Amino acid sequence: MFIPHRSVSSDILRAVIEEFVSREGTDYGSEYSLDSKVDAVRKQLDQGKARLFFDSQSETCDIVSVASARYRELLAKMGS
Repeated sequence: MFIPHRSVSSDILRAVIEEFVSREGTDYGSEYSLDSKVDAVRKQLDQGKARLFFDSQSETCDIVSVASARYRELLAKMGS
């Protein structure tokens, strides 16, 4: 299920974004601070380039690109 990121408290949203940018494989080295990474992802959410996804089965949140979001929505409709 997709959740409008503006409906989530700023503290929770920051925690989700921090977890997302700190995952293995998303480390861009020391040239970017955690704050700059968080700001970049928040900007993508604000611009509609990414969406906040909540998986009720695993009770986890993820941030996905719009293309991935559309694919997930299509799969959900096919499974209904």
